[in-house]
Amino acid sequence: MQLVNTSRDSLLKPLQVVSGIVERRHTLPILANLLFKKQGDKVSFVSTDIEIQITTNASFGVGPEDVTTTVAARKLLDILRALPEGPVALNLKDNKMVVQSGKSRFSLQTLSATEFPVMQSVGEVTASWKMTQKSFRQLVSQVHFAMAQQDIRYYLNGMLLVIEGKQVIAVATDGHRLAYSQVELSDAPVGSGQRQEIIIPRKTILECQHLLEDSDDLLEMSLTSNQVKFTFGDIELISKLVEGKFPDFQRVIPKGHKNSLIVGRDVLQSALQRAAILTTDKFKGVRFSLSPNRITVQSTNAEQEEAQEEIETEYSGDAVEIGFNVSYLLDVLSNLKNEKIQISLGDANSSAVITLPGSEDFKYVVMPMRI
Repeated sequence: MQLVNTSRDSLLKPLQVVSGIVERRHTLPILANLLFKKQGDKVSFVSTDIEIQITTNASFGVGPEDVTTTVAARKLLDILRALPEGPVALNLKDNKMVVQSGKSRFSLQTLSATEFPVMQSVGEVTASWKMTQKSFRQLVSQVHFAMAQQDIRYYLNGMLLVIEGKQVIAVATDGHRLAYSQVELSDAPVGSGQRQEIIIPRKTILECQHLLEDSDDLLEMSLTSNQVKFTFGDIELISKLVEGKFPDFQRVIPKGHKNSLIVGRDVLQSALQRAAILTTDKFKGVRFSLSPNRITVQSTNAEQEEAQEEIETEYSGDAVEIGFNVSYLLDVLSNLKNEKIQISLGDANSSAVITLPGSEDFKYVVMPMRI
């Protein structure tokens, strides 16, 4: 029975979307498969890793039959990638999914769809809103790098999203640095109207970055007590949330640092990349020395080698010497697009704050390092 008849590229696109979250090794064999659903000409592909579920829809079904089955995601994807451009047909024959294109034919095992753990949208929607894919992607790109990885404080292995009035705020921290970004919606979210705080898992955030485009097309987001749902284009992504209480980020952001300077992002990034060459994996420290109209960046290593970079800038504050982990600074500089950044400092023992000149929408707090 023929299920699909379309071009290779048309079939490859939805498969690439859903295959990203499929793990290679699984305790449950069914999780290596994707759910294939056909109703007339409507076809949907669903993948899940129990925490996240991605669904994508297309209209290239053949015949009036309704069919539901599951097939190995990676194998199907690898086959399609290896085929030349041209028409591809998917058929179901004796519980095998047959992929046919030109003179190539592949017969893949299927597993019953009843085994597939479909996540349902559950619970009352507490808030839902629309924003452009571009603005959410930018919000995420300014904080994602500060998320913790495999921290025992599991609530740090994700991104905090706060919805209050028309403000959407994203915060991430790993205990050594904290990134904060906010955006204002054109219309207030629909729902209870209460302030909402949720922690979205790290994997979900990285998947959103991968799937969302830098376009003005709309993204619809909706929250329930334990899920977040993203809907954009032909794609729907549902994710569980991380339970736990995120630290009070407002207390972490220093206020009233009196030493402040504005510096070109590219200039600082290049100087730090060069200084980082002489740091080691074990010790990533660089020393910042501020004096009138000058920043000096130095790094040394165990072999007594030294790098020194001087940057001219307008600065008339105190003479400050402070150490930082160079990776934490390079992370933020490579994820910002602005020409200039503002750095505010206290003394050698207080955290520095990186902001964008004339804007309150972005803040990056980085703890100092003893050097």
